[in-house]
Amino acid sequence: MRTTVGIIGGGPAGLLLARLLHRAGVGCVVLEIRTREYVEHRQRAGMLEQGTVNALREAGAADRLNAEGLVHHGIELRFDRERHRIDFPTLTGGRTVTIYAQTEIVKDLVALQLADGPPLLFEARALGVEDAESERPVVRFVREGREETLTCDWVVGCDGFHGVAREAIPAAVSRTYAHDHPYAWLGILAEVPPSCEELIYARGERGFALHSMRSPSVSRLYLQVPVGTELEEWPDDRIWDELAARFAIDADWTLERGPVTSRSVTPMRSYVHEPMRHGRLLLAGDAAHIVPPTGAKGLNLAVSDVRILGRALTAWCSTGDTQLIDRYSELCLSRVWQATRFSYDMTKMLHAQPDGDAFDQRMQLARLRRITASRHAAAELAANYTGLPLPEWVPR
Repeated sequence: MRTTVGIIGGGPAGLLLARLLHRAGVGCVVLEIRTREYVEHRQRAGMLEQGTVNALREAGAADRLNAEGLVHHGIELRFDRERHRIDFPTLTGGRTVTIYAQTEIVKDLVALQLADGPPLLFEARALGVEDAESERPVVRFVREGREETLTCDWVVGCDGFHGVAREAIPAAVSRTYAHDHPYAWLGILAEVPPSCEELIYARGERGFALHSMRSPSVSRLYLQVPVGTELEEWPDDRIWDELAARFAIDADWTLERGPVTSRSVTPMRSYVHEPMRHGRLLLAGDAAHIVPPTGAKGLNLAVSDVRILGRALTAWCSTGDTQLIDRYSELCLSRVWQATRFSYDMTKMLHAQPDGDAFDQRMQLARLRRITASRHAAAELAANYTGLPLPEWVPR
């Protein structure tokens, strides 16, 4: 097989990139190791920055998002049994965020790709990338029990942390930075209307809790738990009792309970790989960076990578201009490190530290008090949460 851009990974980053390239007349092929059913039902993030919403609209993949997405104008911070609202539009000049599940984004993009788009090959397991430093890199993959090759002008690794794309970058030029947080998240989906209109971030001595949602009838909630927690340790009643305790405030508010339809335990880590380009191989999304979900940056960072990369590859194909491709790693990593810092700060501020003491607790409260008492501090949080803009000179 031969194409202009070979994309490894059919998650939201790879699918969105394929859609943007297709609409710009750039040929590509997407290789996805999993089945369509698996990809469309893989639970992940659901909070979209305005830039992510704009990218989906640009790709022609926002019909259901526009109709069903829940626009949020702020978040609520809870601590010391108090509630404090951070108003995004007031603090950022009008910016908002939108709740729309990643599963739905993937379904929308898959449907478009299969109906009117370049090849999307499910159950195609990439084995590796060869000749990344040449003008014709090759992706070896297995599909239907047969090994094949995909020759490209460019290869984009959107295959996640455990994918093969990053492995093709020589160790001699790779730098990795990682931090494992000493706790995990127990997340549930529940068939119950949300007990709030906007996300609630709760900090307490019992640990962190987050109340989110997927739709007006489905709630998404999280609890801080120890690393190594087994799901069997947390029956439904215990989960709801603990959530109610961590969200408790000195006001009239009740956590609504309902049937739990899925649950999972997610480790918390920060990871950055530099560079994000080697020869004709480019990395995007989790293949290059991972952030703890506290700041809701993972999916949005991946889309940010893809927005820059789509413009860079389109410019190269149409005019031969390599300026944006040459700066791709630099531009993305600048945003990645800012999002990593923000996610790390949010995580440290809101989670009970297993080895912490009274001093750590008072420092957390001091940070929260500063945010809720200072417009400047609140605006800094709001600006990062709603998403930093692309560099001004990147073509729109």
